[in-house]
Amino acid sequence: MIQETKKRLWTKDFVLLTSANLLMAIAFYFMTPVMPLFMADRFQSDTAEIGMIMFTFAVAAIIMRPFSGFLLDFLNRYVVYLIAFVFFMLLFLGYALAATVTLMLVLRFLHGLTWGTMNTAAYTMAVDLTPAKRRGEGLGFFGLSMNVAMAVAPMLALAIIHRSGYNILFYSAVLFCFVALLCAFFVRVPQLSRTASVKFSFSGLFEKSALPIALIALLTQVSYGGILSFIALYGREIGVESSGLFFLLLSVGLAIARILSGRLFDKIGPAKVSFFGLILLVFGLVLVGYAPTSIGFHCAAFVLGIGFGVLAPAFQAMANNHVVPERRGAANSTYLMFFDSGIGIGMLLFGQLIDRIGYAGTFYVSAVITLVALIVFFSYTLPNYLKTKESF
Repeated sequence: MIQETKKRLWTKDFVLLTSANLLMAIAFYFMTPVMPLFMADRFQSDTAEIGMIMFTFAVAAIIMRPFSGFLLDFLNRYVVYLIAFVFFMLLFLGYALAATVTLMLVLRFLHGLTWGTMNTAAYTMAVDLTPAKRRGEGLGFFGLSMNVAMAVAPMLALAIIHRSGYNILFYSAVLFCFVALLCAFFVRVPQLSRTASVKFSFSGLFEKSALPIALIALLTQVSYGGILSFIALYGREIGVESSGLFFLLLSVGLAIARILSGRLFDKIGPAKVSFFGLILLVFGLVLVGYAPTSIGFHCAAFVLGIGFGVLAPAFQAMANNHVVPERRGAANSTYLMFFDSGIGIGMLLFGQLIDRIGYAGTFYVSAVITLVALIVFFSYTLPNYLKTKESF
């Protein structure tokens, strides 16, 4: 087993891994808000086709998650992380060359496979480097790197494409990934000392203890996937030409919530923290649909940011708290597979619903889905978590 004797959170290795994750995330978030615009401008794609392109990435990540979890528990986690990172970086070059929607589908699928492996590895190594009693705080700060990137990347990406075009954006993503790899090369991760050989089995790809909280992650990420994919187009419809401020406010809310909620989770547990986050998500989703103005649009971004930011570290800490180190790869892959599934479903669902019931109706549907998540969490997930805690 990994020796969990570290008391400090901010070690050199944790800082380097978080820095690498930040730079990689900037490249990642270059693509997420810009991809719908890229598809609409270069291929004249409609919302359904854009949703399918976005969904393809998520499907590939979902497929890869369980296998990446096995690889992380079976092989050297650090090596798996670096290999996936290199391929993730190089695939950005393909977008500049893609001439058809079919090629874009292939590229998004391959990119999703590398993301599913690299992201699972990064979070698993972050858990390895975080003291158990500060896990909520540690994962909150590690995830904060993604939120900072979300604040910076959309505005930077829009500035690049308006000034230099989409191809320069793709090359910039490669550059950010390369610098991230330089940081990652100096990370030292504790190695597993296994007492028994690891054998492949399909049931072993999933960590059962993580499934209840993974289900809640899926339900809450439906709205997140839809927002990432279509908020820029929704902004255009209501007269907000640039969605950069929306993503900035969303990220500010996420950052504030992550810093505070991780510590609160470690001190008071998941019940109050999760209730607050889920209620804020419902309110934010209703607000963005009910108030189609610039003020409503941007206020909703901040509310949603706090909601998502409160829930993310709490949920992931719950998924990791009751598993042995040798199963952390499986636990994180299980959790993140459901997390990605929610995002993918949101991308596809929003793409189909917007043409039928409009943006407002689609946001209301996602609010109802979040209410269902709240009910399931308190009636099933939380009691199951507390019961497992007593026996762990």
